[in-house]
Amino acid sequence: MGVIRPCWVLPAAFLAAGIILSGLPAGAATIEVAASQPLQAVLDAAHPGDVVRLAPGNYAGGLVVRKALTLDGGGVAMLDGGGKGSVLTIDAPDVTIRNLEVTGSGIKLDELNAGIFISRSGDRAVVEGNRLEGNLVGIYVHGTSGSMVRDNIIVGRQDLRMNEAGNGVHVWNAPGSQVIGNDIRYGRDGIFVISSKENVFRGNRMRDLRYAVHYMYTNDSEVADNVSIGNHAGFAIMYSDRLKVMHNLSIGDREKGLFLNTANSSDIGWNVVRAAPEKCVFLYAANKNRFHDNWFEGCDIGIHFTAGSERNRISGNAFVGNRTQVKYVGTRLLDWSDEGRGNYWSDNPAFDLNGDGLADTPYRPNDLVDEVLWVNPNAKMLLNSPAVQVVRWAQAQFPAIYPGGVVDSAPLMAPPAIAETTWKGGQE
Repeated sequence: MGVIRPCWVLPAAFLAAGIILSGLPAGAATIEVAASQPLQAVLDAAHPGDVVRLAPGNYAGGLVVRKALTLDGGGVAMLDGGGKGSVLTIDAPDVTIRNLEVTGSGIKLDELNAGIFISRSGDRAVVEGNRLEGNLVGIYVHGTSGSMVRDNIIVGRQDLRMNEAGNGVHVWNAPGSQVIGNDIRYGRDGIFVISSKENVFRGNRMRDLRYAVHYMYTNDSEVADNVSIGNHAGFAIMYSDRLKVMHNLSIGDREKGLFLNTANSSDIGWNVVRAAPEKCVFLYAANKNRFHDNWFEGCDIGIHFTAGSERNRISGNAFVGNRTQVKYVGTRLLDWSDEGRGNYWSDNPAFDLNGDGLADTPYRPNDLVDEVLWVNPNAKMLLNSPAVQVVRWAQAQFPAIYPGGVVDSAPLMAPPAIAETTWKGGQE
């Protein structure tokens, strides 16, 4: 049975404000606060484990939570920072912030201004079910561990240039922290993480940003079931190792759906990239990764592969209706099949006479003419000339004169089955 904290030990600020307390287990209490009350004084006077519940109305920002308590806005309370600093700072472990509307942070990136700022003392913070709009950074997870950011709506600033704006969720050196089920729009990056490890970013939806997810120097982590729509790029994975990038969906991201730069030893599978005007995938100095069962469709370039990327296993993917399926800048011969299983190529006019699901002849996405065009784009005017047709005919008849490049020795006759949940992510 809940207990009521004896009134003679309550802080004078509570009594003067007429705050109501109801019983909670283990001596905790629910503190009902009216919009006219000094909220910082209430937070300072509360005990660990208390629930501070706000009545409808607006509350001044610049608040700091220094005890393990719950602040609940009930979906009807707004914190307004008035354009200065961070609106709410979590500076104690085991704090929960939920059901608030948070707006009006400062706009100084060097001062880490945010709607909700989780400090290094804020281990295991939970920030859930809030709406954050008009802040520089929506939620800043700074040097803490084990925090959870879930089911928030974050709308960034639209009155700033993109390089001046902040990120929806910014994670720095926050091992074990998770960002799950958030809807993020406008600003710079949806989720930006740097110098961290063992993070999980799952089930987020991100639109109208630079990058949906931007990884820097973050290892042993997971990016799964996220949706990126109409951003400059979808999932930018840089200088990070041993990641799982699974079941993500990129639709109409203008530059790249998936970008790996110096990302190594990762598992990239069951992702869908559709209708990127430039590149579905760009690999730059990315080594020892496994790409499998992804769907890359309707891009100008299906996959651009360059800068010494080595020992990658690329199989079971579908390259569908891309203007150029593969752009490989290099002279080595690369076989994109793994243990007798290659990839599906929509432009491969192949036969399968023995019915084993594999084409009877290898597939080469590029030839000598493609390499000439990459170096001299103006040569496109010669594509229909007899000389070019003779070169392509000769390569087809004598494969030994093909240049180095990608060959799929076991191309698939049918595309892989992509998980239904991946396809539905962008249709909701």
